[in-house]
Amino acid sequence: MSLISAKGMGVSHGKNHVLKNVTLEIKSGEIVTIVGPNGSGKSTLLRALIGAAKLSKGTLTRKENLRIGYVPQKLHIDQTLPISVSRFLSLPNKVSDETSRAALAQAGVGNLAQRQMSDLSGGQFQRVLLARALLGNPELLILDEATQGLDQPGSASFYRQIESLRETLGCAVLMVSHELHVVMAASDRVICLNGHVCCEGAPEVVASAPEYRALFGSGTQGALALYRHDHDHHHDHQHDHHDHSHDHEQSEDA
Repeated sequence: MSLISAKGMGVSHGKNHVLKNVTLEIKSGEIVTIVGPNGSGKSTLLRALIGAAKLSKGTLTRKENLRIGYVPQKLHIDQTLPISVSRFLSLPNKVSDETSRAALAQAGVGNLAQRQMSDLSGGQFQRVLLARALLGNPELLILDEATQGLDQPGSASFYRQIESLRETLGCAVLMVSHELHVVMAASDRVICLNGHVCCEGAPEVVASAPEYRALFGSGTQGALALYRHDHDHHHDHQHDHHDHSHDHEQSEDA
C-alpha cells in the first residue's frame, strides 16, 4: 500500500528551483533512503512530503490520517535545564510511564527513563529522540540525518535498530543521510537526489550507477561492501579485503 506518492513534484524558493520533476512513492513497510550532496534538496523534499513546504508544481498524495514519526538531525536542550528522559517524552503531551518505557525499549534504551537529558551521550540522545517519534505508533518513520555526529560503529548500531523496528512494528522508514555506506546497507531502496531524482533502486544498483558515481566517486561502492559481507557481491580490487573484514567485525560489535 502506498503511504506517500509524488508525481512531477517541484518546489521553488523565489526563482530558485530547489526540486524539479520529482516522482517517488513510499510504500508500507519499506526502508527508503534519500542520498545526495549538500544543497541537493534533501531536507526540502522531506518538508514537502510531510506538508511543510508548498509545491510549485506536481501533485502529492498521502494516505488519509497517515501517522508520521519524525527524528530530527539535532535537538538543542539547555544543558542547565533539569529534565529527565521520561519528562522529556511527556512534552507537550503527557504519556504514561508504561508507554514511555515501551518506546524507550523499542529504541534500545529501556534503562534511561530516569536519566537527565544533559547526561546522555550523543548516541543515547538520538535514541531518546527515536523513542519520542515512536510514541504515536507511526506508520512512517522519518529520519533526517539522525546519526550526524555519531561515530561509524554508533551509526551502524543505530541503523540496525531501525531495521529491527521495521520488522517488529511494520512501519515504513524514510531516511535522509550523507553516510552513504552505512545507510545504504540498511535500505531496501535508495533514491539519489540532486534537485531531481538522478537514479533509484536497490543499494547495489545505485552504488554502481554512473549518476551516483559522478556525485560521490567510485570508492563508495567498496565502502558499501563493508556492510554487506553476508551478501553475494564482489569487492573493488582497489580496496584491501583484510581491512574491510576487520572494520566489519568492529562495526558489528558496536
